[in-house]
Amino acid sequence: MKRIYFAALVGLFGCVSVLSAQGRSELLLEKNWKFTREDNNEFIKPAFDDSKWQSVTVPHDWAIYGPFSSQNDKQEVAISQDGQKEAMEHAGRTGGLPFVGVGWYRTEFDVPQFQAGKRATILFDGAMSHANVYINGQKVGYWPYGYNSFHFDITKYLKPGEKNTLAVRLENLPESSRWYPGAGLYRNVHLIVTEDAYIPVWGTYITTPSVNEKFAKVNVLTKVVLPEGADPAKYSVETSVWNPNKQKLTAVRTSLAQMKYNNDQAEQEFVIQDPFLWSPEMPALYSAETRLYEGDKLKDVYTTPFGIRSIEIIPDKGFFLNGKRTVFKGVCNHHDLGPLGTAVNDAAIRRQIRILKDMGCNAIRTSHNMPAPELIRACDEMGMMIMAESFDEWNVAKCKNGY
Repeated sequence: MKRIYFAALVGLFGCVSVLSAQGRSELLLEKNWKFTREDNNEFIKPAFDDSKWQSVTVPHDWAIYGPFSSQNDKQEVAISQDGQKEAMEHAGRTGGLPFVGVGWYRTEFDVPQFQAGKRATILFDGAMSHANVYINGQKVGYWPYGYNSFHFDITKYLKPGEKNTLAVRLENLPESSRWYPGAGLYRNVHLIVTEDAYIPVWGTYITTPSVNEKFAKVNVLTKVVLPEGADPAKYSVETSVWNPNKQKLTAVRTSLAQMKYNNDQAEQEFVIQDPFLWSPEMPALYSAETRLYEGDKLKDVYTTPFGIRSIEIIPDKGFFLNGKRTVFKGVCNHHDLGPLGTAVNDAAIRRQIRILKDMGCNAIRTSHNMPAPELIRACDEMGMMIMAESFDEWNVAKCKNGY
């Protein structure tokens, strides 16, 4: 039961380059979006005139605007949880909001950091749903599930030194949810530019295989993407570990040729003396800063927050966190933010967590899907244990068009 800590996209704001390290820059595509509920294949073309479309800011949930109606989510289903054996008419399961249908988003953006020899990735934290993504009129990918993050390599689609057009078609099918799912680009969209050698999205995996009050072993796996035909011996990875007080504890730099470089991953291990152990009462977070070098040239910098803690389940005794029996006092929490809809809002998420902690809660189960990265980050920082569900449906369909 080891938790994966994804690298946080820290300090993103506006629609300009906001996080830059040598070799890497990240843009948050937040402003200057256009939106319509119409549907036309012409919308993918860069020259299409979208000036009459609605101007919106992303994250954006178009369905929360209403109007409310029982006709919006009328379903002929048998709700097994209520003991129903035959299908009957139900309404209001998804809030009576008009989330079914097609929505298009378009935006233009500059990428001054992108030049010949660079790599570019577009990352969606979530898009509801059945996303078809186009750059400069060309389709770059499709992603059906609305709740989890996904990304595409768009290197060959971008035009250096020119305006680039991003178009996204989203569609919610009828009878596709048992609760209000929201609609649209309801989570953040990121553009990441790197060198030809780089650490990809979610490129690190950190575990703490041995933990006690005196010391902790930290294992860092780093995935590295090198140019085709490159010699790994010319590259090295340097990882430094920083404690919760922002003090640098240790650093190791090793050639990729000398490391366990299997499946495009480099492995490093550290021992942390007298560690601060993560718990709901003291949510101490360390960070690992990973630097990729070609010779002495810095190619990439990638930072991963993580907690040091042990988890154990003992039959007939219960769950133990850091060797201490811990009782879950939790809630199942859907991803919407009440009248704000599903458009992710960091302040609203943290307000929810503060209220839950004031109630005595120490755990959240995300119902019933992958949560926004902002929720994971807030729980890590504020001291809330979390079980991230992947899907609502596994072997048995609960909705006609469910995922």
